Amino acid sequence: MRVLVVNAGSSSLKLRLLGDDDRVLADRELPAPAARVDPEELGSTLAASFRGADVVAHRIVHGGERFRDAVVMDPEIEQALRGLVELAPLHQPKSLAALDDVSRALPGVPAVACFDTAFHATLPDAAATYALPAAWRERWGIRRYGFHGLSHAWVARRAPDLLGRDERELHIVSAHLGAGASLCAIGQGSSVDTTMGFTPLEGLVMATRSGTVDPGLLLWLLEASGLSEHELAAALEHESGLLGLGGSADMRVILERATAGDAPARLALDVYIHRLRGAVAAMAAALGGLDVLVFTGGVGERSPPIRSLTAAGLGFLGVAIDEAHNRSAATDAEVSAEGAAVRTLVLGAREDLVMAAQARALLTPNR
Repeated sequence: MRVLVVNAGSSSLKLRLLGDDDRVLADRELPAPAARVDPEELGSTLAASFRGADVVAHRIVHGGERFRDAVVMDPEIEQALRGLVELAPLHQPKSLAALDDVSRALPGVPAVACFDTAFHATLPDAAATYALPAAWRERWGIRRYGFHGLSHAWVARRAPDLLGRDERELHIVSAHLGAGASLCAIGQGSSVDTTMGFTPLEGLVMATRSGTVDPGLLLWLLEASGLSEHELAAALEHESGLLGLGGSADMRVILERATAGDAPARLALDVYIHRLRGAVAAMAAALGGLDVLVFTGGVGERSPPIRSLTAAGLGFLGVAIDEAHNRSAATDAEVSAEGAAVRTLVLGAREDLVMAAQARALLTPNR
């Protein structure tokens, strides 16, 4: 079964065709300004390079409380997903626009929705529940949903395989570090805690997102500053994080400036690492121990300095890395120091393989 994997980003549409053996048969990224791809360009690209797809697997950011596994799309499910737009207003519309565009270009090819929230459906109540009035939680489905689930699910599958260990034996902290960033505590192959919450704003410092801030501060800003709700939301999503602290959303620029002595960049890096180390320790506490620390995502895979700085503050957990291995590491590599109690890995983010597996399982249930 050939699976066309569709991933709608902030300004592009990523297409990847996987064969029966998960070999990449075609891979393209199309511009998608204002969340829509040019229909003629999409049609010609699919006709030229993506012929023969048996199913299309779409990454959908938010599945709410209802969708805890991948589903085959139909009009009723599509309508339900549109009802979740308010929970992820920056991401859900892009995913649904890609669903519309690709479905029009490939009529008759079944579509499967794969959810970034689904991997976290296993969160225990203690991790998923906010200490808010019961009436609010029940009326609006307020809980920690978590995101980057497809990436964390790949870590849960790949890390034990790479180490030759049974997933049921391992306590894994998965660090997906990119423009968006989150951690996941993985025990016995399942998510037991995560840093993102009701929205992708909670948790770590990110490229332009603030991560966790005091809700009382936000209330104060609304009441005392004259900022509107729209202005506050825009600042938290697009003007905060590394950009707000150090003047750039690009970690490479922050590292270069910090090394050169730029004070705002140094502060941005220090805050980022401080929050990251503390969150790794919190995830280890949720697991009751730590066997494996995994770095993935654009920053996690490609920034040896971030891996080194993070590990430098986690020696009390048993984390130690070999600097030579860390500097030269390609993806799917171990960078642990010899004798370290915790194994440290660098893994390529392969959400596409998780999505393809989910699509095949749905359409070939006896596989």
